[in-house]
Amino acid sequence: MNQPTFNPRIATTEKSPIFPLHTSYFKSLKFIIILVALNQLLNTSCSKEIYPKQSFLNIKNQTDKDKLKTFMEASNKKMIDTHNTSAEEIINTAQKYLGVPHCMGGTTMKCIDCSGLVMSVFAKHGIQLPHNSQEQARYGKIIARMDDLKAGDMVFFVRSYKTNSLITHSGIYIGDSNFIHTSSSNGVSITSLNSPWWNEKFIFGTRVFNNSLKE
Repeated sequence: MNQPTFNPRIATTEKSPIFPLHTSYFKSLKFIIILVALNQLLNTSCSKEIYPKQSFLNIKNQTDKDKLKTFMEASNKKMIDTHNTSAEEIINTAQKYLGVPHCMGGTTMKCIDCSGLVMSVFAKHGIQLPHNSQEQARYGKIIARMDDLKAGDMVFFVRSYKTNSLITHSGIYIGDSNFIHTSSSNGVSITSLNSPWWNEKFIFGTRVFNNSLKE
């Protein structure tokens, strides 16, 4: 009686079904990796829409980051009809308020607050803005870098007083690193953005004039 002869080729063939399982596994793994990469790409794209080439260097703690995200995801970049008013006209009108004392909620030459000044100055030229700094910040194109500001841009600040709102102060940029605003201590005045107090609180400017003046 003939004894069965061991054939290495047959033995290898019998074990070969393992390899298709490995191939299927690696295909599945590759598919999962692609899905993860696509998800990261989509998340990055969404972030770029929320923060388009902007840094917001003075947003440092998590609370402010959460407030900024909420603000940016809400309705912003609202259109505004400037009625052919120039940035120079806005600045000239704002300077007429110099020396007017501060009072919360004020909008007149007797006393005025920061958003009241911005609202009243623009209103003199038929341009309607809300009497609220955070809501004013929703108008115009965001200018994140202080160095990119032009005269006539609105400027906005955080943490100037305690509130649940992200943006707490507003003013009008007049060039040469200066802005006009209503200070709680000095009333309507011109201040440098390079001053330590305001420099660390600047968040961004917004441009509502296509003809904003260069510095």
